[in-house]
Order: sequence, then structure tokens, then C-alpha cells
Amino acid sequence: MVKSLPIRSEVKIEETWNLDDLFKTEDDYNAAVAELEKAVAAFVEKFKGNINDAPSVNEALKGYAAIYEKTVPVGTYTSLASSVDQTNDEAQMRSSKYGSTAAKINSKLSFVNSELSELPLEVLEQAQQQSTDFKNYLDKLIRKKDHQLHPEVEKTLAAFSSTFNGAYGLYNTTKMVDMSFDDFEVDGQKYPLSYVSFEGAWETEPDTDKRRAAFDAFSAKLKEYQHTTAKTYDMHLQTEKTTSDVRGYDTVFDYLLFNQEVDRSMYNRQIDLITKELAPHMRKYAKLIQKVHGLDKMTFADLKIPLDPTYEPKISVEESKKYINESLAIMGDDYLNMVDRSYKERWIDFAQNKGKSTGAFCSSPYGNHPYILISWTGSMEDVFVLAHELGHAGHFYNANREQNVFNARPSLYFIEAPSTMNEMLVANHLLKNSDDPKFKRWVISSIVARTYYHNFVTHLLEAAYQRKVYERIDAGGSVNAGVLNNLKRSVLEEFWGEDVDINDGAELTWMRQPHYYMGLYPYTYSAGLTISTQVSKRILAEGQPAVDEWLEVLKAGGTESPAELAKMAGVDITTEQPLLDTIAYIGELINQLVVLTEEIESKQ
Repeated sequence: MVKSLPIRSEVKIEETWNLDDLFKTEDDYNAAVAELEKAVAAFVEKFKGNINDAPSVNEALKGYAAIYEKTVPVGTYTSLASSVDQTNDEAQMRSSKYGSTAAKINSKLSFVNSELSELPLEVLEQAQQQSTDFKNYLDKLIRKKDHQLHPEVEKTLAAFSSTFNGAYGLYNTTKMVDMSFDDFEVDGQKYPLSYVSFEGAWETEPDTDKRRAAFDAFSAKLKEYQHTTAKTYDMHLQTEKTTSDVRGYDTVFDYLLFNQEVDRSMYNRQIDLITKELAPHMRKYAKLIQKVHGLDKMTFADLKIPLDPTYEPKISVEESKKYINESLAIMGDDYLNMVDRSYKERWIDFAQNKGKSTGAFCSSPYGNHPYILISWTGSMEDVFVLAHELGHAGHFYNANREQNVFNARPSLYFIEAPSTMNEMLVANHLLKNSDDPKFKRWVISSIVARTYYHNFVTHLLEAAYQRKVYERIDAGGSVNAGVLNNLKRSVLEEFWGEDVDINDGAELTWMRQPHYYMGLYPYTYSAGLTISTQVSKRILAEGQPAVDEWLEVLKAGGTESPAELAKMAGVDITTEQPLLDTIAYIGELINQLVVLTEEIESKQ
């Protein structure tokens, strides 16, 4: 039974993360902001107009890195405090205030990249020879030289940064504050509904009448806000297109892929190949769900239900430790120590409460430990989600220790590889430890329904839809709710064909995803999972040598391109083979589910 969510002040403190590790009091936070502003003023005074040779380049970047490190805890605290309760006025006002402060700081500091970009190439190369600390930073700056604007224009654009980022804040406010769900009714009984309860429980509810009624009620509420949300999204898209044009990129795609260090062919291949090659496997999976559950028809609202809901064990936070420790033990003692600390030292926010951000994420502030947000419902899926976020944590726990603040973060293209790797390790561990057909089917269906469905299907279909949106924007167009609904529906219908009825409300799923405000992010999930699937197979086959290579990849942070990082782990992502291998592997898993289901049913 799904209950109404408590307010934040009612949840147990041990279920919440401990932000005291960033700032113990509001006074400490305010003092850090004041210290940051003072440091920026001193830095500007010392370096503005004085970066003119190789030694001054390295000295300025050293000071710039120090300031960047000061912004990290302040920005992280501001963001995390508001993410657990969007209804908290104090946290929202603090966030708004710091947004303005950060914009002023960015504007004042914009001279650094402007002055560096105006220096002759030989001076920058000389600086790289004199110090390897900032070689990576300068490489990226040299790549961007052609897109750098006049210093005064850069300063002005930086001053508007909080305004340019405003669409994302508006989206979250609409979603988490304004949108309030009424109870829905089935057979005369009322049931509570919220964003968290829908995505965490009702979507996977085995009772078809309740599940479909919840979907209809959820969709009806989304529909009330579709025009505001579409206008918000269009505002974000137009900002990106204008920035792309102003900076001289050929297309908005080139602009958004530039920092990912990925060319357009790798982006398109990921979407096109999966849409074509994976669809038949997933349609087979949809038919299996329909058969097992005896559904009159297979609708979009039925795709998330587990194959065997009666076998789904409830798992407490405490019990999850055992699964995760045993699954990730192959990663070594240092990695397991991080996992242990994350539970003991309250790095994780498990609570379910009103106003909390949906989904899950990991924030890994440089110079501090990671923080993980999840809303724990007690299903096995939560173990996979937590393992996923601990994959992000383990990545930056290693990279932040090994690299400077500019070198720690890799391309967005690679960011989901370490996270999905942990999901594969959990799955492999569970499969290895049982021969029971029902247990094996449950584990494999968890991998398909959670790891692959979420990362390879949900996010991939978002990416296919997003590409259609940007093609329209790139041609000088705009979007509204009707356009977005039609684009989303067309993508879903193309993938699922006649095997799944794309019922009313399915087209509104574009309203549920914050990733659209983060550039070309959704497709990177399947890219990361392609890499992690191949590496996890290596780890199963080769053991420790493959693990050691993977740990070196984590420590490398952003010092290599995605293709080079994958190559370090033994995967060549410049070809389509790893992707085709991964799709074939998903097909094998679904075939196993069909065979196991026949075996189980023959014994009943």
C-alpha cells in the first residue's frame, strides 16, 4: 500500500545525508561565500591584464584552480540543501541568492579564458611544457579558441549565467512545488499519488486496474502543466541555439557535443543502431510480460511491471549493504571502504518526503566526499539504483584524489560507464550464487527491467526524441506542448511498433525528465552501459587484471577522451562492434527469460 509522503521535518535523521560535512552552520556557509568573494577580488586585482607569458599563465591557473575549489562546497551545499525539499523556502531563497552571486563571480573571472585565448599558441604550448598540471586545461582551451568571443562579450554572457540557467529551476519548481496530485480511485477505494510514489511504486504495481488508473491520474495532472513546461523547455532550447550561433558552431549539435569530445557520428550511431537493432528484442520482452500477466493488451503503462511480482523480496537499507558489499568486493578493499563509509557517515539520503527531487543522483564535490540522493522504497530495484550511484561515487572518489580540480571530471559521454558497471557487478554476483530458476529469472528480469530498460530503452528513446527536438530548433523553429507530444509519441510508436499500445498519456513522458536541461545527456547512458557491459564481461573472464585496468580508468578522471578511456579498459568505441555485442547480450538475456518462464510454468 502506497502511503502519503511525510514532510521533510518528519523523516528520521538517520535516513538523511549529513550536510554538516560541508558546512556545520549557516554562519559557516555565509563566511565561506564572503571568503570566496574576497578571494575573487584579490585574484582579479593580481592577474587581470597580467597574463602575458608562460610563467604567468601557470601562476594564474594555479590561483584560478584554488578559487574553483572554494566554489565547490558552497555550490554543492546550496544545491543539495534545496534538492531534498523543494518546498523549503529558506533553501530555495539561498539557492536563488547564490545563483546571483555565482553569476557575478563568473563574470569577474571570465577574463582568465579570454586573456589565455588571446595569447599566441606558442606561449600556451610553452606553459604546458613548464607545468603538466594544467596541460589538459590548456588543451581544451586551445580547442575552443575559435569559439571564444571578445572579452567584454564573455564577461556579459557570464553575468547572465543564472538567467540562462533559470529554465531548469523553473522546470523543477513546476514539477516539485506547483504540481500536487489528487488521490485516485479504484473500485470505490482511494489511493494517494505523488511523483515519487508513481515512479517508485505505481508504475510497477502488479494489479493492472490500480497501475493503469495511477498512470491515467498521473498523466491527467501532467497534462494540466504541459503548456507551462513546454514553454520552459523552449526557453532553454532557444538559449542553447543562440549561444551556439553566437559562438560560431555550425549546428547546435556541434556546440553541445564539443565538450563531450565526441563527434556527431558516435552520437548518431548510438541512437540509430539501438533504435533499429534493440527494438525486436524489447518487443519480445513486452510480449513475455503480457503473456505472464495475462493482459488483454500490452500498453505503455504496463512496460515496467516485474515478470514475477510475487518473488520480489523487500529489502531494507541495512540488508542492501550485504548485497552491495558482496557484489563490489572484486573492486578491492579501498573501494569497499568507501562503500562502508557512505552508509556509516550518512553520505546517502534515503528518505521519502514531499518536495524531494525525483530519481537518484550522486554529487561528488572536489575536496569532499560524494553525496547520494535516492528515495528508498525497499525493492530490489533500489539496490541496483544505489549500486549505480555508488559507481559514480567510486569514480570521483578515485579521480578527485588522483587529479587536480580541472582534470577530475571526464566527458559526459563516459560519465555513466562506472555507474552502470556496478549494476552489472551486482547482477553477475546474484546470478553466480543460485541455480534456482525462479531466482535466476528474477535476477535476469531485474537486469533487463532495471539496468537495460532504464539505460538502454528509457534514456535512448529520450535521446531519439531529443534529437528530433534539436533538429527542429537548429532549423530555426520552436516547440510547444503539441509539437513535443507528437514527437515523443512518434518515437515511442516507432520503437514498440504494433506490440505495445502507446496509450493516452505516454506522449507526456517528456515532461518527467530533467536531463533535457543538461544538453545531450540521455544518449550517454547507453554509451556508458555499452562500455561497462564489455568491461564487466572482461572482469568475469579475466578477473583481477581487468579490475586493475578499470581502477586505473577511474583514477584517470578527465585526462583522456572517452575513446581513450574506453581503450584503457580494453574497449574500442570508435567502431560499432561493442554496441552490437551489447545489444546481442540483451537479446540473450531476454531469450533466457523466455526459457526460464517455460521451465517454471511447466512445473506449476
